[in-house]
Amino acid sequence: MKKFLVLFALFIVPIVAYLFFASGINNFAKLPVVTDKIDNVEGWKSLTGDPVTFNQKITILGFVGSHPESNKLMLFNLNEKIYKRFYGFQDFQMVMVLPEGKEADAENLRNQIGLLSDVEKWRFVFAPEDKINSLFSSLQTTYRLGQNLESSYVFIIDRNVAMRGRKDNPETDIVYGYDAASVAEIQNKMLDDVKVILAEYRMALKKYNSNRQK
Repeated sequence: MKKFLVLFALFIVPIVAYLFFASGINNFAKLPVVTDKIDNVEGWKSLTGDPVTFNQKITILGFVGSHPESNKLMLFNLNEKIYKRFYGFQDFQMVMVLPEGKEADAENLRNQIGLLSDVEKWRFVFAPEDKINSLFSSLQTTYRLGQNLESSYVFIIDRNVAMRGRKDNPETDIVYGYDAASVAEIQNKMLDDVKVILAEYRMALKKYNSNRQK
């Protein structure tokens, strides 16, 4: 009996554990698409003058609004919990949307973030109110943009300009975005989801490179 238990522990338990984790990988390897296609920001004015696009990028999209100083806490939370961990990923970027005329405010925010980290992949873009409303509407979420064109929610946009999130219950419990004003929500939900989508693309890139070498 003792010999059987030893053999069970050595051989059967590892196999069961492998099957469990393998099934977990299959179920959670990809972050669900919650909106197939959203508007792009191509052609919008950017703070640095460089063109900004969602195409072929992993983007964290936020709406800072016409009073960005009042929303800087969410940017600092994102910088600390998300940006610092992932900015080394080649195609990763943070895109923050503001109304036209708020360039000086954006510059001030960028400088403040720059005291804490490299701001190379922080992008601030500007557009008229109608375009900002159109972009937010294209996300097709249950959230509303504030009267100052701001939202505490931020969104994960993939390389195909689709929005990713969670579908714990596809009818009643869809996570479209993440409340960046809440450190707990960033830590407990958003961080894991960003890891998943970046891992997804790493695996896709590795498979592509492997196929090219054959």
